[in-house]
Amino acid sequence: MKGAVRRRALFRTAAITAALLIALVPFYWMALTALRDDKTIYSKNAGLLPTHLTLTQFATLWLKTPFPMYLRNSLFVAVVTTLSTVFMSILAAYAVVRMPLRGRGLFTRGVLITYLVPPTLLFIPLFSVLRNLGLYDKLWGLVLTYHTFTVPFCVWMLLSYFRSIPVEIEEAAMVDGCGRWATVWRILVPTAAPGIAAAAIFSFTLAWNEFLYALVFTNKEASRTLPVGITQFMLGDVYFWGQIMAAAVIATLPAAVLYFAAESYMTEGLTAGGVKG
Repeated sequence: MKGAVRRRALFRTAAITAALLIALVPFYWMALTALRDDKTIYSKNAGLLPTHLTLTQFATLWLKTPFPMYLRNSLFVAVVTTLSTVFMSILAAYAVVRMPLRGRGLFTRGVLITYLVPPTLLFIPLFSVLRNLGLYDKLWGLVLTYHTFTVPFCVWMLLSYFRSIPVEIEEAAMVDGCGRWATVWRILVPTAAPGIAAAAIFSFTLAWNEFLYALVFTNKEASRTLPVGITQFMLGDVYFWGQIMAAAVIATLPAAVLYFAAESYMTEGLTAGGVKG
């Protein structure tokens, strides 16, 4: 019996290790390429071992390309989108869950359907909207369009999480003299911090990685975000792999840091919000 349990444990460990290695190999190769010079990158004998490492690609990327501007644009768009999305999502989810509104079920289904609409069906009408508002080729235009997928997603997440919070907590606060607004921001928001943190991180990730809208709604180099900017290191059939991989390494850091820093919030927010969907 003990032998069978041990074998199953070894099998699970081996399977998890194999899956982890498969998932990490692309990141390893990306980082390794970013730390090599061009001669080593294009050599037939480059190999998989970390030899001839250098920071030349990062220095070239930072000092001789518009990469810092792309990074700044992406940070601005992602941060502003996340803050405004979380604010609107909290209000929308609270109104649906706690206030006696007609058509709440229809609204909830509409939120889900809106999120499931493919972006390829929206960028043409959104393009017309941005042109009419004078926001085409501007970062604020990207912020506006990103709300079409970040707000529905975050509202859907917070709906489930807010339902898991006992309404008696808010009623007790109201008995003590708190109004509706104070109850939301002093009671509900701190209580729902894990769910809100999970929604914020997903919103940031969606805005940070978005490519299609950033490609269609920007034209000038000064308005490009990081996903679109990285494509500028490909000129025809010439690929500057060192700079591309260095940019990709830097681009993965903000989201990775957020996920590692808020891992406990992510786990608690996702599991608690999914219990009473």
